[in-house]
Amino acid sequence: MRKLLLGVIALFAVGSLSSCGYNAAVKLDEKVKASWGEVENQYQRRADLIPNLVNTVKGAANFEKETLTQVIEARAKAISIQVDPNKLTPENIQKFQSAQGEVSQALGRLMVVSERYPELKANANFQELQAQLEGTENRIAVARRDFNQSVQEYNTQIRTFPNNLFAGIFGFQQKGTFAAEAGADKTPKVEF
Repeated sequence: MRKLLLGVIALFAVGSLSSCGYNAAVKLDEKVKASWGEVENQYQRRADLIPNLVNTVKGAANFEKETLTQVIEARAKAISIQVDPNKLTPENIQKFQSAQGEVSQALGRLMVVSERYPELKANANFQELQAQLEGTENRIAVARRDFNQSVQEYNTQIRTFPNNLFAGIFGFQQKGTFAAEAGADKTPKVEF
């Protein structure tokens, strides 16, 4: 009889742990990691396109080498910063986002230069790469949005009662999200 009672208690204990939110937190943690992987994938796609863009521009026009150098340097810095999916702290995400922002700024300057060189704008290869970069930037925005949604779902899961009690015991920590870059709330000034 005693063994039966211990068996029932053990079964009850295992059953009660399944409702503690541990499994849900693990699933959401894995979803956050997968979403982060997609963010990195899209940034890598952009980094892979940049050398092609630079080579196309070099072949199509002979102009400010400084702009090309800035694009190349920003790309090199951006791909050197890696964030471990297990350490998605706001600080680590900010470092990553800052490096990627420098790439965006350098590419923006390159696009402005293309406005000053009509023969470059008319180059079909340049137009195709420009379209690819635009598509990539859209994919990055979608991947970042999906990542932030995954993090929100995960953080909500581990912060709600009674899950917050077990989350601390099992070592689940809040994760950081992407935030708008400084000055993103202002409309960019475009001059021709």
